[in-house]
Amino acid sequence: MTRLSVEMLAADAPEPITSAGHAQLGIAVLAGIAVIVLLITKFKLHAFLSLTLGSLALGAIAGAPLDKVLTSFSAGLGTTVAGVGVLIALGAILGKMLADSGGADQIVDTILEKAGGRSMPWAMVLIASVIGLPLFFEVGIVLLIPVVLMVAKRGNYSLMRIGIPALAGLSVMHGLVPPHPGPLVAIDAVGADLGVTLALGVLVAIPTVIIAGPVFSKYAARWVDVQAPEKMIPQRPSEELDKRPGFGATLFTVLLPVLLMLAKALVDIVVDDPGNPVQRVFDVIGAPMIALLASVLVGIFTLLRPAGFSKERISPLVEKGLMPIAGILLIVGAGGGFKQTLIDTGVGQMVLDISEDWAIPALLLAWLIAVVIRLATGSATVATVSAAGLVAPLAADMSTTHAALLVLAIGAGSLFFSHVNDAGFWMVKEYFGLSVGQNIKTWSVMETIISVVAGGLVLLLSLVI
Repeated sequence: MTRLSVEMLAADAPEPITSAGHAQLGIAVLAGIAVIVLLITKFKLHAFLSLTLGSLALGAIAGAPLDKVLTSFSAGLGTTVAGVGVLIALGAILGKMLADSGGADQIVDTILEKAGGRSMPWAMVLIASVIGLPLFFEVGIVLLIPVVLMVAKRGNYSLMRIGIPALAGLSVMHGLVPPHPGPLVAIDAVGADLGVTLALGVLVAIPTVIIAGPVFSKYAARWVDVQAPEKMIPQRPSEELDKRPGFGATLFTVLLPVLLMLAKALVDIVVDDPGNPVQRVFDVIGAPMIALLASVLVGIFTLLRPAGFSKERISPLVEKGLMPIAGILLIVGAGGGFKQTLIDTGVGQMVLDISEDWAIPALLLAWLIAVVIRLATGSATVATVSAAGLVAPLAADMSTTHAALLVLAIGAGSLFFSHVNDAGFWMVKEYFGLSVGQNIKTWSVMETIISVVAGGLVLLLSLVI
């Protein structure tokens, strides 16, 4: 970024709510993040409350009037929830429909029928990647772990040979591919194009998931050679259903929002005329909210009706799908509030100045910031929303593709080395019956591989596009 572009951005930026210098702002940022980390890790306070208090601490130490800090935080929270809240809700509904109708099991069973022997790890990574598109990471784990355990037992596979590819598929989708909450928040924060980010995210995700999944699982199975624990093999949810939706219909429903968003991005590139009727139509149907809404409505007829769901059962299902996301929405919203507080106190301009003086590539800086916050808080979502707020000003004079790569760099950094302060770490440990050491050698190393490989691919792409 040139000095001229920095000066132009400074001229366009709103007046900061504090006159603090770089040193005071730097201390305020470190203190704000430290408050968040301490409250989450030491005092076990919910991330929503921790982000709220961290924002207030940041503003106070930066010397900003608290009424203006509250206004900034509230504005950021409202804008973020308005931007991604509906998308998260629609994704949760689609995931619940997929799970309760037996559609997820239908995809699993169909692919497993075609796989065996050496191809099984590849089948598992494919299953997890497809099912992981509309599902939150924790929901995906709960849904897929029974499948992983049963396949490992039935085929007498090492648990890591089957489990690592499945976990890699879920984790990569969670960190890099919208409509997951993390990428959506980062896209909203930096003003990136969703379709371009989705396309580049898939491009980065494919080699990343291959290396961290089937390839790494060979070594993980040697390091930790364990079998599926008998006590953790539950009954499959859809075994209670009389019938299930078809494989083709289920796959179409899952991939429909992705196809619509990618079609919009392709039409925007080929037509490149905002007044063109075709482009205007695709701008509407490829908008994230419309794409996900279409998938949910289609799912009523392709997932729920074939599974025997009456009209009376659909409304309760939607309600149950929405209940678990309350905490996620609040965390994402508070992250948006924290981001806006960072910007309004002038931290964004400080990051611009520092990144120019240090000559650190913006993508590497974004990855490193996300890594530090991930290691400290254990939350990929908190790392994403916080890092996006810090580096958002860097995207102001970036091209469309580089802004999308900035989002992916943040997402890659947010997955780095999951350890004992991450809820996902304990979920994997308990489901697989591993010790802490075994979980670090497998799950934690896998997450680090994902972060480093994806980050490296993002930097490589930035040199060629």
